[in-house]
Amino acid sequence: MELLTDPFGRVHDYMRISVTDRCNLRCIYCMPAEGMQFQPHDEILSYEEIASIVKALAPAGLRKIRLTGGEPLVRRDLERLVEMLAGIPGIEDLSLTTNGLLLPGKAASLKAAGLSRVNISIDSLRQERFAMITRGGEVAKVLKGIEAAQAAGLSPIKLNVVLMKGINDDEIKDFVALTLNNPLNVRFIEYMPIGSATDTWRQTYLPLERVLEACREAGWETEPAHSSAGGGPSQDRRVAGAQGTFGLIHPVSEHFCDNCNRLRLTADGHIKACLYWSDEYNVRPLADDPEAVRALFRKALAGKPHNHEMALALEKKAQSHTPTARRMSQIGG
Repeated sequence: MELLTDPFGRVHDYMRISVTDRCNLRCIYCMPAEGMQFQPHDEILSYEEIASIVKALAPAGLRKIRLTGGEPLVRRDLERLVEMLAGIPGIEDLSLTTNGLLLPGKAASLKAAGLSRVNISIDSLRQERFAMITRGGEVAKVLKGIEAAQAAGLSPIKLNVVLMKGINDDEIKDFVALTLNNPLNVRFIEYMPIGSATDTWRQTYLPLERVLEACREAGWETEPAHSSAGGGPSQDRRVAGAQGTFGLIHPVSEHFCDNCNRLRLTADGHIKACLYWSDEYNVRPLADDPEAVRALFRKALAGKPHNHEMALALEKKAQSHTPTARRMSQIGG
């Protein structure tokens, strides 16, 4: 069967599936201060619909699935979906992005259901600052979630850090230090203008060259590291002699669109071939028709632009397409 390929020859074997737009945190870069109007439960894809869509795409080369949100662990019985997806022929890698708060009670059962690994979002190691960024979260609970993931054998564990100038950039050395004696992969991610390219975003955006500068200031020699499973666009490095690694993900300053292999399925059943643009296709009504599902994904890919042009948003320049108005929590990042 023909693979899922766009007009630029990029083969798409990876899909990020949002299972909910709800979350138990309210991170400043993910939701507006006034909060979100969450979608009614009957507008959210059922586990059976998600599994049917994945079954339709696996023969066309889909191999990797990442479950996202919102916060995916607030969705009841997520282990049931994990087990359903892990059993689909052709799916080779099944991972989860989470804020970690609910992992202590879920890590072992998720692993038993077939989950391979987790990415855990943690943007500060300091409680007062973590509470500010997340609008009320407790960093100690996230640290317990990391411990639970390690104990369950979910590996490799990646820590996602959205780097923001004047907010958490003075913690770069603290995060890199986590990798010295622990086999963690800390991934610094540039702050993206998803849903709102405002002056506040421009003032807070920080290119990731600052991470390497901080390592030099600390006297750490760094070297390229082999990307861990599911490394994707991360440029991984290691402090000489460290057990873990750190990675740089530059969606704005050094976009990695040339090698993009990602599709996205929103919690309400819309295909997004690109995170940044507004183009969407509602696949939910077709979930029980494999050929129709594949046809709609191919249609979405046929219109996928070559790149996302976030750098133009930074410079307040005109863009070729319309950026999405959805917030990150509504898309599934």
